[in-house]
Amino acid sequence: MKRIGIVLFICLLTGMANGQSADKDTRMKWWREARFGMFIHWGVYAQWGGVYHGHQQARGGAEWIMNRSKIPVTEYQERAKSFNPVKYDPDAWVKMAKDAGMKYIIITSKHHDGFALFKSNASKWNVADATVYGKDLLKPLADACRKYGMKLGFYYSQAQDWNNPGGSAARKEMREGWPNPDSAKIDAYTLAHKGHWDPAQETKTFDQYINDVAVPQVKEILSNYGDIAVLWWDTPTNMTDEAAQKLQDVLKLQPNIITNDRLKRPNFRGDTKTPEQKIPTQAELDGQDWETCMTMNGSWGYKSWDHNWKPTETLIRNLVDIASKGGNYLLNIGPKDDGSVPEESIERLAQIGKWMKVNSSAVYATQASPLQDLSWGRCTMKPSGANTVLNLFVFDWPKDGKLVVPGLSNKVISAVQLDGNKPVKARNQNGTVVIDLPATAPDAIASVIRLQVKGAVENVNTKGGKKMKTGELD
Repeated sequence: MKRIGIVLFICLLTGMANGQSADKDTRMKWWREARFGMFIHWGVYAQWGGVYHGHQQARGGAEWIMNRSKIPVTEYQERAKSFNPVKYDPDAWVKMAKDAGMKYIIITSKHHDGFALFKSNASKWNVADATVYGKDLLKPLADACRKYGMKLGFYYSQAQDWNNPGGSAARKEMREGWPNPDSAKIDAYTLAHKGHWDPAQETKTFDQYINDVAVPQVKEILSNYGDIAVLWWDTPTNMTDEAAQKLQDVLKLQPNIITNDRLKRPNFRGDTKTPEQKIPTQAELDGQDWETCMTMNGSWGYKSWDHNWKPTETLIRNLVDIASKGGNYLLNIGPKDDGSVPEESIERLAQIGKWMKVNSSAVYATQASPLQDLSWGRCTMKPSGANTVLNLFVFDWPKDGKLVVPGLSNKVISAVQLDGNKPVKARNQNGTVVIDLPATAPDAIASVIRLQVKGAVENVNTKGGKKMKTGELD
């Protein structure tokens, strides 16, 4: 008992040192039940739309245009003066997310270009002081989130900052931006200057940037907008443990906040892993909380010429696949510089919402599938007292009308087609459950059969042996 008490005490101290509640399960409860959230990448980079000097940005998301095209600080800030998102409607944004079935929103309070979407006393490079718009963009969004019961989180670029002096810069070669005739000279300069391309970026040290900009701004976003559910760090370029600890200490302002694994590796693990633009395989799942962030086209920030939009079928099946593995899906929108959302994003979110109205109960507050891979779809699980509910998502409707669930020996209690709550016949035949289905699928993308079986279902999915890839946003 004495040893247990010591261990508990150490855990409590660790939680306090991290500036978070000691009870991680309590903090994570809503997040684990949510399964679906909205990422918003927005800033003055939307003014460029992925085009510089008439050239389409050669590589990467449009939010990286300043770095990849090596836009001088003065030129970038001069254009930002005309940033005027008169069509910004935070109420409509939050309602759109809610109608899509999303439970939380993460917005880029400050991306790598250092531009703050909020009024900041730590740097004039913010929407209130550096643009004609002149107003804080986060406060009305926070108000709308409270109105609709939506959890709000902030993305914050803690290390990279291409406008505030002293911030770091990941080195990208000139060929990733536009065909600048001085490419060789610029590449040599960035190699010698740790990724920086403008002398104005190096008039202060990294420590000065952390102390004078990053730490004060994180205090501002955690103090001025009510309850903040998530702090989404990105990226740890040239980050030090000392700087990371200063930022970690600020989290005490929001004791229940959830953080990701991008503050500083490996000593600041956060609460969630962050695979990017990919869904982990079963072999990569290690029992830790994770969240796949993904774009609807090929860019996080608004890119005027990127029309490679994922079909709604892909987005819904991604959500189902992620839920079936116990993860969350953070799906991105990139608003335009006037504050409007691309119509393609609006249409897809509405279509997802229509599907979620029927099937969301098979997504929210579910656990990963205990079954072997299913050739025809996916599965999520919910304990139901002493019994188990298996939500079977059917992508490929059986032509012979018989859905076969292999490796399931539990006795069947009931089976229901979720759309219309229609009972269907199900039986166990020598360790395989067979369900009789109507000739036509109720939904062409994913139809759900809710199967309740007696007792607990044996989990055949063991802890993965591979490392989950958690890349950086680009």
